[in-house]
Amino acid sequence: MKYRRILLKISGEAMMGDMAYGIDPATVDFIAKEIKQAVSMGIEVAVVIGGGNIFRGVEASVKGIGRASADYMGMLATVINALALQNYLEKYDLPTRVQSAIEMKEIAEPYIRRKAMRHLEKGRTVIFAAGTGNPYFTTDTAASLRAMEIGADVILKATKVDGVYSSDPMIDPSARKYDTVTYIDVLKKGLSIMDSTAISLCMDNDMPIVVFNLRGKGNIKKILEGKKIGTLVRGNDGTRVKKKDR
Repeated sequence: MKYRRILLKISGEAMMGDMAYGIDPATVDFIAKEIKQAVSMGIEVAVVIGGGNIFRGVEASVKGIGRASADYMGMLATVINALALQNYLEKYDLPTRVQSAIEMKEIAEPYIRRKAMRHLEKGRTVIFAAGTGNPYFTTDTAASLRAMEIGADVILKATKVDGVYSSDPMIDPSARKYDTVTYIDVLKKGLSIMDSTAISLCMDNDMPIVVFNLRGKGNIKKILEGKKIGTLVRGNDGTRVKKKDR
């Protein structure tokens, strides 16, 4: 396999499928099957999940709710999504742990880096909820941070399109897809992959990102096998600093 430990970033919007709001059971079931396929290949899988299908802090702050309060409300929405995904993963007999950056011990473990890594080593899928636990930071930034903390080999950024484009392919039919793109180009061209804080964190720590279409059946498996799926975001020379053995 090309990667041994991955961080899968799933947006809240992905959880609602074609619905306008909430959680679509069929979509979450599909995501669970894709994760199970990766785990069955011997891959250690961690997940960071958003909450935009239930509540978006930025939008709420524009409408009058204080930004910090709105962001905390958004973090709680990610916990709901994490519990939903956990439920579907366990339907397929996958051992899971939800770790929350905001303590709620009745339903989730508190986030502890070493404990999360131990779960992964034991073959458990770890779902990180509540973002970083701090307002003003997105779940994309949380994904970058957690990937670094657990020593992931790559971030798999699941989206509704099959990679990174020069412009929005849903609007611009002439948009050009990139097979590979550098962190710097993402920042300079304003490509909407992750927010600038998340991209900068990946760039500073040489963490590759693969942007791919979550709806494509078997796409995660194909990426793990080294097939060219989606867009690879990397440094200028395409190399990584070799990690010490974990």
